[in-house]
Amino acid sequence: MKKKYITIALLATMCLSIAAGCSQPAEQTVTDTSNTASQSNAQTDTSKNDKSKPDEKSTEPSKNEISEVSETEISQPETEPEKYTIDNIRNYVVGVNEPVELSDGTTRPLINFDNAATTPVLKPVQQAVDKEFEMYGSIGRGFSQKSNHSTELYNSVRDKVLNFVGADDNYTCFYVNNTTDGLNKLASALVESEDDIVLSTRIEHHANDLSWRERCKTIYAEVDENGRVIYDDIEKMLKENDVKYVAITAASNVTGYVTDVHRVAKLAHQYGAKIIVDGAQIVAHRKFSMIGDTPEENIDFLVFSAHKMYSPYGGGAVIGLKDVLNEHMPEFYGGGIVTLVKDDEQYYKDAPSRYEAGSPNYPGVVGLGKAIDILQEIGFDAIEEHEKRLNRKLIDGLKQLDDIVIYGDTENIDDRVGVVTFNFDHTNSYILATNLSELGGVATRRGAFCAHPYVWRMMNLTQEEIDSFANCTDMNTAGMIRISFGIYNTEEEVDEFLAMMPQMIQESDAVKFAREKVGITDEKVIQDYIQERVKIKY
Repeated sequence: MKKKYITIALLATMCLSIAAGCSQPAEQTVTDTSNTASQSNAQTDTSKNDKSKPDEKSTEPSKNEISEVSETEISQPETEPEKYTIDNIRNYVVGVNEPVELSDGTTRPLINFDNAATTPVLKPVQQAVDKEFEMYGSIGRGFSQKSNHSTELYNSVRDKVLNFVGADDNYTCFYVNNTTDGLNKLASALVESEDDIVLSTRIEHHANDLSWRERCKTIYAEVDENGRVIYDDIEKMLKENDVKYVAITAASNVTGYVTDVHRVAKLAHQYGAKIIVDGAQIVAHRKFSMIGDTPEENIDFLVFSAHKMYSPYGGGAVIGLKDVLNEHMPEFYGGGIVTLVKDDEQYYKDAPSRYEAGSPNYPGVVGLGKAIDILQEIGFDAIEEHEKRLNRKLIDGLKQLDDIVIYGDTENIDDRVGVVTFNFDHTNSYILATNLSELGGVATRRGAFCAHPYVWRMMNLTQEEIDSFANCTDMNTAGMIRISFGIYNTEEEVDEFLAMMPQMIQESDAVKFAREKVGITDEKVIQDYIQERVKIKY
């Protein structure tokens, strides 16, 4: 509360100075945390304009107090706006202007371009979770007003999730911790034999690959030279194999490509299979519907995480067909999933209860529900348009840099969410990503993004090169740099990032890194170190 009072006092003092006709009002500086570190550390000397006598109690805040009043407190209102929009949502992101320390000791707000990994929490989501703790009680069978309230809200969010993805009465929803948890829980229930065949693709995240390949026979459709799924290959493999399930992502976490999952659903159903969609990278970017233009195009199962949609409280959901879920049991057992347990037998509830053993993650459910409200209020048309502008500006800017390699189609970007991956021919991506963070205050992600087979294909690596990565880490392993946008990122941030890139590339010279970061002085040792530890082409 202290800073609020300071802000009010500051504004009041300025108004009094103007009213008194003061020709030289006291200089007051509000720290602008959106500028660079050198600017944000600058302070204005207010003592020369202090007209108060030594024995008088000044009504003006001190210089130290003034420096505490930041743009964050002025530009980020605590009350809800009339409507959340793509233009004002940045004001409601927790920590968006929180300064981070750079390697030279200066500070600046982080440019967060790592939203495909996880997103920051929205203020209204945080507030909703905190508020509900006041009335938190046990979910389900508790006998209290708080238990009743929490149970009612818990179940109402389930209905909200179903509505969010356009599901009808044929579907139900059960809660999970995240997409990986949901896919594993679903796989543990649906796979009945090691001989079951699941058709996946080479674009998948490990969560939608290993969950299946560890339980049954898994086959894969290929991607084309630009990294898009080859739909003809999906149909070919469906024709040639007795496929039980098709497991496919709705949007890639590497290239951002959006898959036409309704087209895939039609193919799957044509050949007697069901479709499971990894929705982790789609739900915060594009409107999604379980229902297609025809019944054959309907989606059977969808899995997603709330932490990708501005509610990092460990929530997520699986939406699936009731009749299929009721025919199976997941490999998770405990309280809340039975109607009766006797000495030698037990009776299980129908879905969704049979998939939610144990005490539920109530904050995760509350946050998920509120995040859905905010995203729907902003509107997915606005979100999609915003991401396309950022993608276009970033891709066009990167193309101006020497030795750039941008992965995926850089001309037709209509089928891409806000994800761009790249490398430079003669710069190690690990060193560059490190410098972007430590010198520039830019959060990116570097590596193969838990999608190794896809990344190796996009990088055109040989099997011999891939085999050499076993037990290698960091600089020694191939990888890309990924920028992934959130609804709060701005074109100004993209401009700032592009402006710093030439310097960041220069600072990422391998020899310079060996000397300054590793501390090697001998030139021969430096060359040996680079040869052994730093793969320049990656």
